[in-house]
Amino acid sequence: MNERRRMTGTVTSNKMMKTVVVKVDRTYRHPLYRKVVHASSKVKAHDLLGCNIGDIVTIVEVAPISRDKAWSVETIVKREGKSLDIAAEEVVE
Repeated sequence: MNERRRMTGTVTSNKMMKTVVVKVDRTYRHPLYRKVVHASSKVKAHDLLGCNIGDIVTIVEVAPISRDKAWSVETIVKREGKSLDIAAEEVVE
């Protein structure tokens, strides 16, 4: 595997064409006060896989695609509500 940066986050918006907004959560300990800090950032990523809101995805750093996009969706780790839809179809049948 190559040395590109990879992050895992949750898709919060897919309203743009071929672009999704991914919220990446990060937890670290403050260097001076030693308190646990929860931080998050939103990143626009190029999407060719067809992600939906709530999906957990892995994004990888790429060459800049546009002014805001320098990340691309690599894989969909977990689809949102996929297991719930299958269970609902089994109940109906």
